[in-house]
Amino acid sequence: MTEQIRVLVCDDQLLIRTGLVTIIDAQPDLEVVGECGDGKAAVELAPRVNPDVVVMDVRMPVLDGIEATRRLAGAGVERPVKVLVVTTFNLDEYVYEALRAGASGFLLKDAPPAQLLHGIRTVASGAALLDPEVTRQLVGVYATRIRPVEGSVDDSPLTPRELEVLRLIAEGFSNSEIAGTLVISHETVKTFVSRILTKLALRDRVQAVVYAYRHGLVA
Repeated sequence: MTEQIRVLVCDDQLLIRTGLVTIIDAQPDLEVVGECGDGKAAVELAPRVNPDVVVMDVRMPVLDGIEATRRLAGAGVERPVKVLVVTTFNLDEYVYEALRAGASGFLLKDAPPAQLLHGIRTVASGAALLDPEVTRQLVGVYATRIRPVEGSVDDSPLTPRELEVLRLIAEGFSNSEIAGTLVISHETVKTFVSRILTKLALRDRVQAVVYAYRHGLVA
């Protein structure tokens, strides 16, 4: 029997939090090790319960999910925790900031239970959960808020082909779609993605999207 994935649930709405806990705890490979109603409590509780994944709401009292995510998974955190943001995308202006703060992905609160469970397992495995279609929506809404950095594409350590793959990632293409667009194999795409993340010292595809927009690789 494989080791269970430990999950901490953080949402200020008791009804939603209870529902999340019930759905997660019903799975043989998942275990809810704690629950709380604000970001400050999540930051304080995480070191004690040692979760593999924190399911994090964004809008909460005391400390919001963005700052809590930054403290749990942001740059410079000694022992970062994987965070899966679960939010109402159409109403929440701060999803992009949560991803930039270190979240490994996000889901909508009205997503079906199977998608939530898949998301937790995906994030726990070390992969990013960034659905291509939702990526396109996210980028369309928040691209103008991404502050560019100095430098040019000429300074990039990436090869022209790797830059091409990175642009497609930023536009929300899945690996299969990238393979079809560039007429290369799925395994070759995976190799390119791995090289891109390694060369740019990025954790996952979420950070790759942010990098591409900040460096002007996507209009």
